[in-house]
Amino acid sequence: NDLFKKHYNLSPTSLRKQTSKNKKQDGEITLSIGYRPPYLWDEMLKFFAGRAIAGVETVKDDKYLRTVHLISSDGKDIYGWLKVGNNPAKNALDVTISENLLPVLPQVLARVRNMFDLHCDPHAIYESLSKMNDIKPNLCILGTRLPGCFDTFEMAVRAVLGQQITVKAASTLAARVVANYGRPVETGIEDLTHTFPTPKDVLTLDNIEESFGKLGVISARSRIILELANSLINKKINFDLYANPNDEMEKLLKIKGIGSWTAQYIAMRAMKWTDAFLETDVAIKKALEPLTTKEMLKIAENWRPWRSYANIGLWNSL
Repeated sequence: NDLFKKHYNLSPTSLRKQTSKNKKQDGEITLSIGYRPPYLWDEMLKFFAGRAIAGVETVKDDKYLRTVHLISSDGKDIYGWLKVGNNPAKNALDVTISENLLPVLPQVLARVRNMFDLHCDPHAIYESLSKMNDIKPNLCILGTRLPGCFDTFEMAVRAVLGQQITVKAASTLAARVVANYGRPVETGIEDLTHTFPTPKDVLTLDNIEESFGKLGVISARSRIILELANSLINKKINFDLYANPNDEMEKLLKIKGIGSWTAQYIAMRAMKWTDAFLETDVAIKKALEPLTTKEMLKIAENWRPWRSYANIGLWNSL
C-alpha cells in the first residue's frame, strides 16, 4: 500500500473511489508503468505468444491479454482480465484492467512489473553480456528483457508439461488442462474464457493421473504437478520473488521427475533469478553450436550474474 502511494501519489482506496465516480462505459481503467529504455517489446511479445495458453492468455494487436484470478486482502476470489501494451513515447507500458480488479490493483501491477521485467537496467546488463557478440553477432542486444510470469503455479505446470516435448505440444496440453479444469470467467474478450487451475483445484481431483491422462499428460508429469500443488499449498516450496532461488531449486530437485533444466527454468521465470543457465536446452545448444557442453559452461561463467538474460538472447537469436 505504501509503495503504491509513493508511485502513483494516491492510495488504492482513493483510486477505487475516484474510478467509481468516473466509470467508463466499458468498465476498465488504464494505468502506465515506466521502464528504462530501450525495451525490446516485439521480442517479449513473441516469447509470450509462443507459449500462450489458449483460454487464459493471448497476444493480438501488439498487446498481451490474459484472465486474472487473485485473492483480495479480505479473502475474496477476484476475477477479471488485463491488457498490456507498449507506449514507447513515454517509455512505459499501458496496463488496462477490468474494473472488478480494483480491489487487488496493487497485486496486479506488481505482477505485471515482474512479468515484463520493468525493474531491469538494460544498459548494465548489456555492458556485462555484450562480449557474447564476439561468439556470434546479435547474441546480445541492448534492451533484452527476462520474461517473468503472472502466476507462478501456472508457469511451473507449463514448464513440467513442456519437458522433452516441443513448445507447441506443451501449449496444447496446457490448453486442454484449462478447458477441462480451469474456472470459466466472463471477460467479453474473445479467446479469454478461463482462469488457470489453482493448486487447490488440482488437489481436489480424485485421481490426477486418470484425469490428466485423458488429456494426453503422461502419469509421471501428472504426479509432478500434484506434488507441486501440494508443496505450494503446504508452503514447502516458495516461488515468491524474494525467495532464495538456490534453496527452492534444491527442493524442486527432490521431486521425482524434476531435473536441472526444469528447476532452473522455474527459478528464472517465477523467482526472476538472473543467473540461470540452461546448457542442456536444445535451442541453447543450437545457438552456440559447435561448442560442447563443457565449453558452453566455461564461457557462460563470464556472463554471471546475468546468465538468465543470456539464455533469452540465445533463444531470440534463433
